[in-house]
Amino acid sequence: MAQCEVCGNEYYLAFQVVTAGVTHTFDCFECAIHKLAPICGTCGCKILGHGIEANDTFYCCAHCAHAQGARAIVDNAAHVQVS
Repeated sequence: MAQCEVCGNEYYLAFQVVTAGVTHTFDCFECAIHKLAPICGTCGCKILGHGIEANDTFYCCAHCAHAQGARAIVDNAAHVQVS
C-alpha cells in the first residue's frame, strides 16, 4: 500500500501523478487538487479548470486577470473589444 503525501492515509488504490519531473502519491483526487492545483493570483481560489495565465501568473477568470492589469484577457467572445 502507498501513503498519501497530503493526508498520510495508506490506501491500496493510491495513485501517482508526475508533474515537472516530480512524482506525487495521493489517495484521492481531493488531496491531489489540494497539493497540485495552481492558486489564483487575485482571489486565492484553487484553479480546477484551464484558468488563465498572464504576466507569469495564473488566474481563475478574466475578471481576476483584469484586476491585476491583464486587460487583453477575455472569458468569452461577447467581451472581445474590437478596435
